[in-house]
Amino acid sequence: MSASDFVDETRRSFDVVADKVLANLQANESVTLNLAAEETLFIRFNSNKVRQNTHVEQLFMTLQLQGAGRSTEMSRTLSGNIEADCEAMLHVLSLCRAELSILPLDPHQVPLENHGSSDETFRGVLLPMDAVVDAVLGPAQGCDLAGLYAAGSIIRANRNSKGQRHWFASQTFFMDYSLYDGSRAVKGNYAGAQWDQEQWVSNLAHSKHLLSLMAKPLQTVMPGKYRTYLAPRAVVDLVGMMGWDALSASAWKQGRSPFKKLADKECSLSAQLHITENFGLGLTPRFNELGEVSETVLPLITAGQLSTLLVSARTSKEFGLSSNGASASEGPRALDVAPGTLDEKDILRQLGTGLYLSNLHYLNWSDPVSARVTGMTRYACFWVENGEIVGPIKDMRWDESLYDAWGSKLVALTRHTAIVPAVDTYFQRALGGSRTPGALIDNFTFTL
Repeated sequence: MSASDFVDETRRSFDVVADKVLANLQANESVTLNLAAEETLFIRFNSNKVRQNTHVEQLFMTLQLQGAGRSTEMSRTLSGNIEADCEAMLHVLSLCRAELSILPLDPHQVPLENHGSSDETFRGVLLPMDAVVDAVLGPAQGCDLAGLYAAGSIIRANRNSKGQRHWFASQTFFMDYSLYDGSRAVKGNYAGAQWDQEQWVSNLAHSKHLLSLMAKPLQTVMPGKYRTYLAPRAVVDLVGMMGWDALSASAWKQGRSPFKKLADKECSLSAQLHITENFGLGLTPRFNELGEVSETVLPLITAGQLSTLLVSARTSKEFGLSSNGASASEGPRALDVAPGTLDEKDILRQLGTGLYLSNLHYLNWSDPVSARVTGMTRYACFWVENGEIVGPIKDMRWDESLYDAWGSKLVALTRHTAIVPAVDTYFQRALGGSRTPGALIDNFTFTL
């Protein structure tokens, strides 16, 4: 089945199954149905050879039932056979009814409403299946490339018994890869909705250049504070920590938000920092699991000041706040960090002497109260002297407060930005991602 056929057939079958469930509700019941589906080609490469070639079609439906002040939900996979799927979801409905009868009252239950309708389908121009291997590996001849290519359609759909209907389908690809030279490695990513062979060749050439720099003498850098440049991919990881309760209204009200001081107006970040939730990037649907629709662009941090926290409907009811269509987890789904004024050609000159970091990993809060994050450097990270790369560094541990890194220590953000989509494939291809510039930060703290 082609990608377009899969999208159209899935839409038809979802509506039939949803109609069947909705027609079998009892008078005091309300229901929400959410569909997550994908049709994806996965090709795994290692040593410039195909190691795994898999084509996946899967559909996953969640049913949330409300009645008599109680709520429950259950999920199951679907087969794509409409008759069998109707029967399966009616069975799920009966199981939810049984569970609902023994549950206690939910004081913070959010009654289902009709939040309207939305319909977005982003058609892509993807490589034909039989052209992928040559397109990917052709320009990589002579390299030791390992990575994962994934491409196809991702679908999210929502309906409820109050009449709302939402549909989102996107056809995208990503090539998440590493180039190796013995024990040395450089990580790269190429993603989008339209495969452009010239862009892939250019992307790969940049990774090859970084790998050639890894052949320079290994530098040992002592713990301390250094002027540091974070490439856009590293910035993605750092701002991604804001999704760990920092922007959650519930976490703020419960006193566990790392950005509590920011929310309480006790401090601010750099005036250079502007961050929005930007669904216009097309990385994820605007509607959440309840069918609430967020603004296309939602300001989160404006000129270093907190504009709003992410508020789910449940948090709204519990704490008397206004919901802004956040998901139940109240984490950002499409972060967009505005660019700055630093030109790419001037990065090394402005860095002067310090560290150039392409990637970070193993991030975690080391002290949530002060928004302090710890992590490791990874892959193509270099010591720079007088605007020239001297050589790669050994992996180092760093520990820095976001209040400082995005506050007084932030020197500049780059003009160029990069979109880095989510590349998680646990259970299913993930949606979401971020667009970020690079960041020049003074006195970034390295501890080991």
